[in-house]
Amino acid sequence: MTRRPSPRAVRLLASALGTGALLTLAACTHDGYHAGGDTGLKQARAAASPTPAQHASASPTAPQALTDAQARGALLTDADLGAPWTPSEGAALWRDALLKATADNADCGRLLDAVYTEELVGEPAGARAVAGFDDYDDGGQLRYQVSAAHRADVDKRLAWLRTMPQKCARFTAVGPRGVRQEVRVKEVRLPETGDARQGLRLSTRGELDGAPATLTLDLAAVRVGDDAIVLTNGGLAEPRTEYTVHALQVGAERLKQTRKETPVPPQTPVGDESQSPGQSPTPTASPSQTRGPVQAEPRPQPQERQGEGNGQGQNSGQTQEQEQGQNQDQEQYQDQGQDTDEDEY
Repeated sequence: MTRRPSPRAVRLLASALGTGALLTLAACTHDGYHAGGDTGLKQARAAASPTPAQHASASPTAPQALTDAQARGALLTDADLGAPWTPSEGAALWRDALLKATADNADCGRLLDAVYTEELVGEPAGARAVAGFDDYDDGGQLRYQVSAAHRADVDKRLAWLRTMPQKCARFTAVGPRGVRQEVRVKEVRLPETGDARQGLRLSTRGELDGAPATLTLDLAAVRVGDDAIVLTNGGLAEPRTEYTVHALQVGAERLKQTRKETPVPPQTPVGDESQSPGQSPTPTASPSQTRGPVQAEPRPQPQERQGEGNGQGQNSGQTQEQEQGQNQDQEQYQDQGQDTDEDEY
């Protein structure tokens, strides 16, 4: 005979089954929450993470390229240099004779080419302007150039120029007529102007018109933002470096100021504002009472219509309020000679 379980055992079993079901349901819910939570968190992070396009749009606006007008406006003038400098009348005679030379050392030959073409920092990336000045007392010439450039390229070129006093301290070059030239290169300290800079002094000894001659030049390259300044100063006499320093200091500040200046936007003409803020507006005339706008310099206007009983030949232009009960076809303007204290309301 099968023994039936006691009621107490049945209740305990039911309670255990119910508790297990609750725990199972809680575990599933917990796992589902974390799974859903992880998915939602990943989706939220993905939405919050900027895309490359968003990175590009959030980046600062790239500076505008130097324009031809800005390059010209940033040039030095003879007034900036003072006496004895005057505007140049052309390239100096010693340029071709003493700078147009070649060298066996690739770096040294590259330096000579850069000095001759006035491209110490490479070819300009855009706008370019050059000014030249002559010193007739010493036979010197100062060449000043402002050009657009890429800062990474300029910085790379400046780093190369810094190696010249070691790589090309002394070397031999060959002039256009096969004349051998002894060249020396050393560093020149420049003022702390612009964002990056490098100065050199190049001296080459050769022949000019069949006679021995020595050319000595101060070379300077300065980066100002995304623009570059290149300067050469010298001649057949020892160059005065104070002019080099002064030109760079003045020129770098002028270039910065020129870049800051923006053209004034065109002014859009506004509507007729001839009336002052406190003046009551002029009533709109009906088609039968057309009146022209008030001019800055009043001209006699033909009277289109005279008010009834008005003996004056000129309308004063002052509008009066309409009287109650008066005909709407009558004009309510006072004559110019009438006292305003006698206005009727």
